[in-house]
Amino acid sequence: DGTLYFTPMGFDRSTGEGTHIAVGVSRVVGVTWEWTTLSENRFVDRPWVAIAPDGFAHVIWNDGQGVSHSISSDGGRTWEGPEKIHSKGGSSHLVVGPRGELAVRITPLSASGHQFDEGVEFIAVSIDRGQTWAFHQAPGTREWDPTFSDSTMVPRWVEPLAWDSDGALYHLWSEGVQIYLARSVDRGEIWDVWPVAIHDEVAYFPYLVAENSGKLAASWFSGSGEDMVIHVARIDVPERDGGEPSVVLTRPLQQDAWNEVEGTRTRNTGGEYIPVAFLADGGLGVVTTIQDTENGRFGFSWWKIEPVPGD
Repeated sequence: DGTLYFTPMGFDRSTGEGTHIAVGVSRVVGVTWEWTTLSENRFVDRPWVAIAPDGFAHVIWNDGQGVSHSISSDGGRTWEGPEKIHSKGGSSHLVVGPRGELAVRITPLSASGHQFDEGVEFIAVSIDRGQTWAFHQAPGTREWDPTFSDSTMVPRWVEPLAWDSDGALYHLWSEGVQIYLARSVDRGEIWDVWPVAIHDEVAYFPYLVAENSGKLAASWFSGSGEDMVIHVARIDVPERDGGEPSVVLTRPLQQDAWNEVEGTRTRNTGGEYIPVAFLADGGLGVVTTIQDTENGRFGFSWWKIEPVPGD
């Protein structure tokens, strides 16, 4: 109906702590906004908002004491909750399926890195607007570096999910130099797993969206320094029991985002994932960060991509 939702978090850089979670709603294309504070708990972190086909709005976040969920049935005018989805873990991702199914990726890292709950690797699914949740172990094998200090390990933040138009649930993640995709046709109980890309250097910070049946688009980073690049892929998954997915990679992208310390410039991710979207003409749209202090350039770049076979 044209309503826009925005879920910012307040953050105190002096302490490295989240201060509040709010949700803004605009009914006039962003000209004016109505704001509701959902939480002022210490360590609040990583809010996500998603709108179901029935118009219900869902917001999740974490605070080091688990993952919380609030819901609005009236276009964001009032909000119910929050209720706890799980008492541990971080709010890594939230997606809504074609019949209002909810899926939440819960990971060990929460509270902006202040809390780590070993072994919390769940995909929580609800088919009743979040009143009850089924918890399933996430497919794959992961190692975590909670301090982000080990350059040999995969830095992890968003572990993305996506529902396609048939109600199949997908998950994308990295296990070092290898990117994996999984699909569940029973809301997360059983998963088919496929390798979809391999690189010479560590791959990290994946993102995933789905459109029609088995039609996916994904992005992720690999490498560091001057070798840091963004990969964008179109992935087509055959119908159930139909064989391996086909993967078409674009040529790697490099964004104008830099760390600049004492005159030294090093390429930076500028965030923890690269958003990608399907376009009406069949192409893909990608947004990357501009973070260039030396040349006074800040903002975002828009890329229109027609997938081509990678090398």
